[in-house]
Parts: sequence; C-alpha cells; structure tokens
Amino acid sequence: MNDSRMMKLGVLISDVGVHPAAWLDPNSPLGGEISFPFYLQLARLAEAGKLDFFFVADTLASRAGDMAGVTRQCAYTGHFEPLTLMAALAAATQHIGLAATISSTYSEPYNAARMFASLDHISGGRAGWNVVTTAYAPAAANFGRDVHDDHALRYRRANEFVDVMNGLWDSWDDDAFIRDRASGIHFDPAKRHPLEHKGEFYSVKGPLNVPRPPQGRPVAISAGGSEPGKELAARTSEVVFSVDRDLPSARAYYKDLKGRMAKHGRAPHELAVMTALNPFVGETDEQAQEAFAELQGRIHPDVGRAILSVDLDIDLRGLPIDEPIPEAMLPATSNATKSYFEMMRQAMGEKTLTVRQLYEAIAASRGGMNAVVGSAQTIADRMEEWFRDGATDGFMVRISHLPDGLDKFVSLVVPELQRRGLFRRDYAGTTLRDHLGLARPQTRRG
Repeated sequence: MNDSRMMKLGVLISDVGVHPAAWLDPNSPLGGEISFPFYLQLARLAEAGKLDFFFVADTLASRAGDMAGVTRQCAYTGHFEPLTLMAALAAATQHIGLAATISSTYSEPYNAARMFASLDHISGGRAGWNVVTTAYAPAAANFGRDVHDDHALRYRRANEFVDVMNGLWDSWDDDAFIRDRASGIHFDPAKRHPLEHKGEFYSVKGPLNVPRPPQGRPVAISAGGSEPGKELAARTSEVVFSVDRDLPSARAYYKDLKGRMAKHGRAPHELAVMTALNPFVGETDEQAQEAFAELQGRIHPDVGRAILSVDLDIDLRGLPIDEPIPEAMLPATSNATKSYFEMMRQAMGEKTLTVRQLYEAIAASRGGMNAVVGSAQTIADRMEEWFRDGATDGFMVRISHLPDGLDKFVSLVVPELQRRGLFRRDYAGTTLRDHLGLARPQTRRG
C-alpha cells in the first residue's frame, strides 16, 4: 500500500480519558487533567507511535444541572486552555501534529488567527485547528449573552469565521518579510494584503500581525454531521471527524461528504474523513472484555443520568435506571450537537433501552457509537474493514482511560496495523500537512 493510502490516525485526549469513570481507574493520576508532565507523557507516547496528531478538545463552561452527577465526574470541570497547552507541548515534541478546538461562536477571528499562526510558527508547522460552534448552551452566560444562538445561526457565523481566518493567514505573502539589513527594508509592502472584511458578523481590516504560518494555513478540522456541518466541511475543512454507528452509514456519509466537494472546486483527496473509534485494548479478547466490564461497573447511576440529561437536553433526575426513558420526555430535536442527538434517538428507536443500558452504551463510546473491545487483532480487523471498504480515511482514536489505554493502543494496535501495511513506520516529513498528505495552500492575494 502506498503512502497516500496509509491510514490516518489522530488521538483525542480528554482529561484522563473519555470514559466518565476514567478518573476512578487506579492507574490514572489524580489531577492528571491539570498536569503538564502528564500531557507531555501522553504526547510523547503518541509521537512514539507515529500518530498524525494529538488533539485536545475544549469546553467553555463547567457542567451545570444535577450536581449529584456532576460532582462525580472529572470531565468539563477543570482543565487546561488547549492552545496554551499546545504551545508548551510544541517545545517538547518534534514531529506529532498539535490540534486544538476554537469556538466560532465565542471567539473573535483576529485573535484566533494570531494564536494558531503563532502555534504553527512555534511548532515548526504542526498546528491544526478544530472549529466548533459550541453545543453547550450555558457557555453563553460566560460571554455576556443571555441566549445561546440557534444551530443554523451558529453555522452561518462559523462559515464567515473560517473565511476571515483564512484571509488573515493569507494577508502576507510567504516571502513578504525580506529583512534586508543592507537596504534597511524589513518587509515588502507590495506583499502585504489588508483583508478589509465587512460581513454579517465580523468587520476585520487586517492584515494579521504575524507572518504567514509555515504551513500556509494551519490544518482545518471540523466535525460535520448535520447538514450545515457537512456543507462547511465540504467547502473549508481538510480533516473531518465523523461519528458513525455502522459500516453502511459510514460508507454513505463518506460518499455524501466527498461528493459535495466538487461544487466548491475541491477534489476528494483534499479532505480526510476520520471516524471516531473508541478502542478498549487487551492482550486477548477475554481480558479486554473483563477489564472493560470493570470500568463500566464504576459508572455511578447519578453520573449516567447526568450524561444523558445533557446529551438529550432533558432532566432525568429520579428516573429509575432499569426502565426506559418515556417517549413523552424526549425532545424531537436539539439545539446542541444534532448528529450525535439523532444517532442516539436512532439507537433508542431500534430497541428498547433502559436508562442504564443507554448510559453504558454512551459511556463506552463517548462522542460516538463505534466502541471496539478486544485484542489488537480484533481492533485492527475492524479498522482495516472500514478503511479498505471506503468508509473512512482513518480514525480519531478516543482513549477510554489514560495513560494505560493509549499505551496499549500504541504498543499493541499500532504495530499490528504496521504489520498489515496500513500505517507508517516513521514520519516522512516535518509538518502536519506532510503527515496527512495535504498540499500547502497558496496565498490568496489581496
């Protein structure tokens, strides 16, 4: 298999693991979510596995609601601001890409463009940026807003936000800063391009006061599941995180998204679809199943109810956990993450699930329904099937508990993928674009 068809792999790090009981694992460090040495250990471990990038998600508000469940969770309570963390990691790593979330709803594009351009320079061209519209409504109150914008409005803003970001990164030509001591000229004014943007949401004159990033533009990442999300991804993204429950739906999503690109003047290879994968790795299938069941058993019912209450936008306090959620309680739609909400509703419609069964299923695959529990061979089989079937270009690996989960993935699954010729044995370039096989964009001259 040639390099262009090597599987792409990123790792998503969330606190001490994406599983709600991860912090209760005796091998997870207490306070790891605010420990730089711990994050550095994880980043270097991912780099040793030759993964494409290390990604840290973000949230702009602590969880509210049922405190009986919230106080038993590590997630969403106290963690690093991701861009600050990535800058520190850039100085202590050499190859792995460094990607972080930015909210188009609660950020200004000029500041965001400066920060990601700076990260790209600091890291030598390893920055990626994940634009989100922010699903969690309580974030609005932290930014002086009484109302959280509806889904459609947030995506209109996001489209303009991305365009302004790209315009600011292109506001200097690559060779604008000549720095000629003999003539005393620092930059060529002909290669400086003020943006002069005036749109529905933003008015930004420019130019950016940071030279053009080493990658031209940091790699653009999104999670396009809803119709507006897929359109934004097809027009502007270079990596898309997808969430699919089964192979047919993944295949359909892949074909749909790639098929939308032509109308935006883009070729399918300019965007990599990376499916969410929640692997729980063991030496054998049996050992993995036993350890996984132990982790699942640590989920307190109050935590389970709290998770579902947020994801389904309903209050489940007091509802018996071994009974299904009454249909009358379920909203028809959501103003949060629409693709995730619809996927949960579909799963609930296929069979009657109790509250416990539903929160255990969600906990197993936080952010998706694609959890795989087993040996390295079992997990690699699933990955190879989806990859070779044309359902994905790679995987966004979401680790249940850290550091053990990442260590097992890197030491057991990655070598198995390499043995099958599905994943690289070493980095072939120095930038995140090199890792992902993405071209460096040309300057859009003003």
